[in-house]
Parts: sequence; C-alpha cells; structure tokens
Amino acid sequence: MTTDSTTHLPDPDDLGPDRRWSTWDETLPTQRGPEPRPTWVVTAAAAVDTELGVVKSGKEADLHLLERAVPAGPASLLAAKRYRDSSRTDFHRSATYEEGRRLRRSRDTRAVARKSAYGRAVAASHWAAAEFVALSRAWSAGVPVPYPVQILGTEILMEFVGEGRTAAPRLAQTRLRGAELGDALAQVEEILVALARAGYAHGDLSAYNLLVHDGRVVVIDLPQLVDVAANPQGFDLLHRDVVNVATWFSRRGLAVDGDELYARLLGELW
Repeated sequence: MTTDSTTHLPDPDDLGPDRRWSTWDETLPTQRGPEPRPTWVVTAAAAVDTELGVVKSGKEADLHLLERAVPAGPASLLAAKRYRDSSRTDFHRSATYEEGRRLRRSRDTRAVARKSAYGRAVAASHWAAAEFVALSRAWSAGVPVPYPVQILGTEILMEFVGEGRTAAPRLAQTRLRGAELGDALAQVEEILVALARAGYAHGDLSAYNLLVHDGRVVVIDLPQLVDVAANPQGFDLLHRDVVNVATWFSRRGLAVDGDELYARLLGELW
C-alpha cells in the first residue's frame, strides 16, 4: 500500500532504535518478489525502514507494520512477518505439511527432529522461506495474496492490506450474513480454484486467514501450502479446506455444497 504523505520520514543521519536502513540491498534476487513488481515497491538504496508497531502476535510469528520510505520521496507501508527464533518459542509445525518436502542438509533434518536450539532456528527459517515461496507462487498464479516484497532470514516483508495503518478485518470478523456473503463466497471459491489449477491446497484455509478489504477477499498465512500431488495427504488437506469453508458459510446462513465444490477442484487438478 503506497502512501503519498512524506511526513514523519526519518532523517537518515539520525536513525533511532525503531529505524534502520532499507534491507532491500541485503537480499539476493531469489529473495525478492516476482516480477513485474507493483509500482509501490520501494527499492531505493536511500530508503529507511521505520517501525510503526505490532499488528498481530501469533504463536510462531509476529506481524509488524513498517514504513519503507525515501526522505522527501516515495513511501510504502509493509507488513513485516517475523518468525520467532529458538530463544523465544518452541517452534512447531505439523509434520503433515512437511511430507513431500525435504531440508537440504541431513544435519538440519536431524536437528529439527530433535528440537534442539539449532533445530528450532532452522525450523523458523525453513517456514519463513516456505511462506515466501508460497506467496510468490500464489501471486504468480493470480491468487489474491499480499505481494511478497522480500525475505531476509526469518523476516518476510509483504504488502500491507488495510486502510491507513489499520489492518483489514478477517472474514470471520465481519457481520455479513446469508445472501450478503454471496460475493465473498464466490471469491473464496475462485481462490480455491486458482490454487488447485496451480496444483496446490492452502492446507489450513478458514475464515480466519481470509481478509476482506474494499470488497476484495485476500488469502494470508500460507507457510503450509501443500503440493497436492507430492504430499501423500494432499487430497485430504484439500478436502479439509473445502469442509472448513462450506461449514463456516453454512453456519452464517449461506448454504454451500461442499461435495460439489470439492469435485470441481479435483477437476481443476487434472
């Protein structure tokens, strides 16, 4: 999200504890979002990152609001998702999502299995990288996700979805009921279809990781994105996504034929 105002921009010669030089130049091309990049992405070496507060705290990662700006120049608001390191959390993700994936080094695999301090650090970096790759693939496939700007270590910078400094509400937080949910349902179904066409299932889809902004539904939280063909439980996870969606909408007064939707997605996979 681009901001036009150049107020509250920091003096690059007087960076405080909540400011840093842009980390864009510290990343490799493979650690940057897919091209063509949105015009609001700030890549100037003179840019400064300013911390604006915590948006949300989770079990495995915290989401911060960050402004990347060139003094007296372009500025953009970014969501900084930071996976916690081993000193702050016992990082855990279900092995279900890991089937069909492999860490590059056997030492890392053993360390993660033992849940050593090093292993937890490896796991955090692994899941951050997995989410960045998933966001990039989803974006390239036309799935409405926040644009992934860059990844560095366990920090992912991505498009901030919201109004001003206020994050967009989750679908579960809206007061929509019955027929009012028709457009949202159609968009969620298209998200599932777009993922299926690319060979993926979200793996943990629910009304809590779908944002609604200006009438547009955006899917978030993708570190567990599943390759349906590569993961032995891929079809079960795809079916679970469908059941979660159908159940939530039905409880809100809009009936969904989950079997029909699942069959439709299977058709897209083939």
